[in-house]
Amino acid sequence: MNSRQDKFSTKMMATPPSGIRKFFEMIIGRDDIISLGVGEPDFSTPWIIREEAFYHMEKGQTSYTSNWGLAELREEIAKYLARYNMSYSPKSEILVTVGVSEAVDAVLRSILNPGDEIIVCEPCYVSYQPLAQLCDVKLVHLDTSVNGFYPTASQIEDAITEKTKAIMLCSPSNPTGRMIPADELEKIAGVIKKHQIWCLSDEVYCELVYDGHKHVSIGSFPGMKDYTIVLNGFSKAFAMTGWRIGFIACSEELMAQIYKLHQYSTICAPIMSQFGAAEGLRNGWSEVEKMRVSYQQRRNLMYKAFNEMGLPTAEPEGAFYMFPDIRSTGLTSEEFATRLIENYQVAVVPGNVFGKAGEGFIRCCYATSTEKIKIAMERIACMVKSIKS
Repeated sequence: MNSRQDKFSTKMMATPPSGIRKFFEMIIGRDDIISLGVGEPDFSTPWIIREEAFYHMEKGQTSYTSNWGLAELREEIAKYLARYNMSYSPKSEILVTVGVSEAVDAVLRSILNPGDEIIVCEPCYVSYQPLAQLCDVKLVHLDTSVNGFYPTASQIEDAITEKTKAIMLCSPSNPTGRMIPADELEKIAGVIKKHQIWCLSDEVYCELVYDGHKHVSIGSFPGMKDYTIVLNGFSKAFAMTGWRIGFIACSEELMAQIYKLHQYSTICAPIMSQFGAAEGLRNGWSEVEKMRVSYQQRRNLMYKAFNEMGLPTAEPEGAFYMFPDIRSTGLTSEEFATRLIENYQVAVVPGNVFGKAGEGFIRCCYATSTEKIKIAMERIACMVKSIKS
């Protein structure tokens, strides 16, 4: 065995493992645990999508596709984006990826240089910051907890320097479920255009919105196509997590760079997943709506329970997460989550894994059955009562 101290990448050595996966590993094989941890729909992929994939497999269509992805899928994605007032060419401005995770990595590596600064709105999805750090950039942490967990234009303006290259947005948000209001989003678009920086807009939860809220993409505002990279996929709204299928939409000039990395690192997304995703966009919307309605009912149940037990939380407008405030218990996020899983058999994710702004909170996913949510809320309430009594 090589004894040299530099036998591994120093950047990878300094990158921590996912905090979400740490708690997920703790519950594997334990049937007594109710998990509110991993952000995955509890629905199976709609039959109409599965049937389409089966059909093409039976025909022996199991090859590579174009690096860009199937033409029919990119055409359906272009039609889908047009619903949100965005126009992208399916030939040169839309790229099919292996989930949104690949999309984030590919975009960051295509736009960032060592020494650049990137603004990250915390709390944020766990992969954003490590993937950016691997590009040797400076992370500028924007604490959105002071404003109800969404960034404001004035906050972003104050964080921008001459070295700022990009900002990462996620609306509806993982881990909080909050949406950036349309009027605030328009102001943010103005700041981005003024300073001519990139905006990575993660919109993977945009179909899961509640109470009549409507998704607005920052890329839909005048002049924003030149600065916006839309990231989206099928894992959440279509319950296709294991299919690993997402997409990027951006200007042709930037896409030419992203495309090269995708060619070398991934080649293409699985062909069966692509056929299924295309069918989902064509005919799967009634199934998406059924899931959305169910999530809204579960959100209402969980939101009421947390506030009644004295753990206040901002009401999520979208996604399927809640981010209750546990600071009144006197425990850190890690302490609360660990005690809950060990003594009360409920798994949640400590808020600090989503950045420093998440400390004092926990993320709870309500993409699980109503019955399990009720039991989990009873157990959490029991723990809170025992701590405060």
